[in-house]
Amino acid sequence: HTANAKPEAATCPVDHTSSLKAFLPNASSVNPSNNMPLVPEQTPTDTSHLSTHRTISSIPRAARYESAGPSECPALDSQTDNWVYPSEQMFYNAMKRKNWSPHESDMKTVVPIHNVVNEMCWARILEWEQMHENKCGGPRLLRFEGKIKNVTPKARLRSFVGYQLPFDRHDWTVDRCGKPVRYVIDFYQGKTDPKNPNAPSFFLDVRPALTVEGAWDRTRRFFGF
Repeated sequence: HTANAKPEAATCPVDHTSSLKAFLPNASSVNPSNNMPLVPEQTPTDTSHLSTHRTISSIPRAARYESAGPSECPALDSQTDNWVYPSEQMFYNAMKRKNWSPHESDMKTVVPIHNVVNEMCWARILEWEQMHENKCGGPRLLRFEGKIKNVTPKARLRSFVGYQLPFDRHDWTVDRCGKPVRYVIDFYQGKTDPKNPNAPSFFLDVRPALTVEGAWDRTRRFFGF
């Protein structure tokens, strides 16, 4: 790369593999200044025919994205200002390191689903952000954190009346004209489509974190003003 190349692009906001360490065999592979990998993990398996192509998301990356936590997926140099999704090979390698039992044949389905869920999350956040005037080109994703072990109070209350607990939880922080604003996302299995029972279905409960401003935004949406 030339001296004018942009820094490594951060990747997939929703990282269901939990930790950057899952992608890298040793800590020396990580840039300590931003917790980003120095070398992307695209090493093929012996029998692998998985794609190493990576899709650019529609999610703009905040200029201060280096402050994102260590739950990011591996990164590649890129000329885009958007977050970048992992390739089939990256996703497969990550699952193997987590001692899961992935099948290469599943990656062509799993990776696009992963990407679609990310896009759904961002679309829901943009719906909330429409309540705020933004003269800085719109919100940008600053940080994301996987918090699967931290069940939200809302999800816990729902479980008390018979609803299932979410299978995952993330916090996404957007940069709104220099102001960090946190959103909470609970991921649920959606209802099965009787016309296509094998199709994956998800329900995302996306809302502002319960700060003073977040509570006001929730109130405004609930009452429609």
